[in-house]
Amino acid sequence: MDVLKDQITSLLDHGLHDSAQMLGCFLVSSSAINAETSPHVKAENLVLLGDSLYGEKEYRRAIYMYKQALQLCKIIPKQNTMASRSSLSTSNRSSSPNSMNISAINENEVKFKITLCHCALSENRAALVEMEGIPSKARTLRMNLTMGKLYRISKQNRPSIACYKDCLRHCPYILEAVTALAELGVSAKDIHSLFPQTPNRSGRPPFDHFDSSRWLQRYVEAQCCIASNDYKGGLELFTELLQRFPNNVHILLEIAKVEAIIGRNDEAIINFEKVRSIDPYTVTYMDEYAMLLKTKSDHAKLNRLVHDLLNIDPARPEVFVALSVLWERKDERGALAYAEKSIRIDDRHIPGFIMKGNLFLSLNRPDAAVTAFRGAQELRPDLRSYQGLVRSYLSLSKIKEALYTAREAMKAMPQSAKALKLVGDVHASNPGGREKAKKFYESALRLEPGYLGAALALAELHVVEGRNGDAVSLLERYLKDWADDSLHIKLAQVFAATNMLEEALSHYQAALRINPQNEAAKKGLERLEKQMKGVDPDAPEEDEENEVDDAEGEQEEGELL
Repeated sequence: MDVLKDQITSLLDHGLHDSAQMLGCFLVSSSAINAETSPHVKAENLVLLGDSLYGEKEYRRAIYMYKQALQLCKIIPKQNTMASRSSLSTSNRSSSPNSMNISAINENEVKFKITLCHCALSENRAALVEMEGIPSKARTLRMNLTMGKLYRISKQNRPSIACYKDCLRHCPYILEAVTALAELGVSAKDIHSLFPQTPNRSGRPPFDHFDSSRWLQRYVEAQCCIASNDYKGGLELFTELLQRFPNNVHILLEIAKVEAIIGRNDEAIINFEKVRSIDPYTVTYMDEYAMLLKTKSDHAKLNRLVHDLLNIDPARPEVFVALSVLWERKDERGALAYAEKSIRIDDRHIPGFIMKGNLFLSLNRPDAAVTAFRGAQELRPDLRSYQGLVRSYLSLSKIKEALYTAREAMKAMPQSAKALKLVGDVHASNPGGREKAKKFYESALRLEPGYLGAALALAELHVVEGRNGDAVSLLERYLKDWADDSLHIKLAQVFAATNMLEEALSHYQAALRINPQNEAAKKGLERLEKQMKGVDPDAPEEDEENEVDDAEGEQEEGELL
């Protein structure tokens, strides 16, 4: 049977898992009926069959085979076990499930293979139990990284940090460990102290301080800034890295993601498009790009993006968030189903929770939106989850909770104009708090003079308090430097409210010239045209019933697709 074993090993090495599985059945069967076959050989055969099943993604069957192998190991005489361990200590085996070529099995390696099967089945608790059965001294680099992830998923932060730190002590270039430690609150100084400093045989440190250390230290600092919501500092460091490594897709994506979070939509779109021009098959963060295209009402680009993503990898969570963004305009409930699917694929995918929360708000279900935004916050608090929670609490008339959340955002991001504006929004929702709201909006504009969100909110406050002239002056001041459709729409609304219909018409048209797909401008213009004709804009349409039928037809099309 050694010939069969060698052939299966060769098939596994060549990635021919289906053939290996079929041949493995013959191997296991023959050893089962042969009374002279030792338990150790039977265990080896079962592991080989398990490896072939793992390669075929038959994870449950693979676990079953691996566990049978471990059971056989328990009845192997002690002297044989010691001999096998001795042979393993001189081996250079990989921890890949398809690389069990030696004549004896390593129980820790088999336990790790069981862990990988549980991870593939999203059975994280069972995976962690299996990993904890491996002594810490016997864990490889890959085992430590996997264990760090599993501890983090189970919210055991302290042992997770210990595993990630151990990874960086052995290899400082495990960037996912750097990012994880930053997000778990470890300082840049502490992370950098983990990097090995012992000189090698050539007399030079393995970690070259004159070159590698400089850029890697900047990378660590950038991730720590982002994790602590210092977006400005993080962007500066990433931009510095980009100068050193031009067209670096990873850095461009990190920059674009942060720009999307803090509302620098135009810059983020440019960087996402640059990534797609360099590597058109990138899926990472493309759901963030989809959300930005929606804000710009660029439906043609959004359609193309979703089509491309479906062709690249339809199983990724980013693809389902992008589908959710695409279908939101036609079928919000269908869009919600896509957002939930993204979370089922990866329950740590933050954009899935953000999208789900926003959809619940659109569907007038703020209580469910609170749960979704809290889910995002538990993974990593950022500006969007704070904004979503504040909007949800205000919709529920929970002013105290909204104010607490907004202040929490302000403490987390003391230099953020967006956080200041968020506190202002809560005060503005209460007639008695408008003066406070005004101060917060003005503070936000002093901190970030180009922040249109605060300018629009302050203008709205002027309008509510009857200071239409102040609102117009403020908005026209911004128009000198910003060609933005939202500015024109707000001006049009103010002019329409003061019965200056010609001026309102001019600004709605200007908004549509900038963004022909802007729905708010289209609806505002339609309403204004009715006013100018002397028709009540709130009167029901004669063909209202037909419109309902069309909507039902669109929904059916969505379901079919």
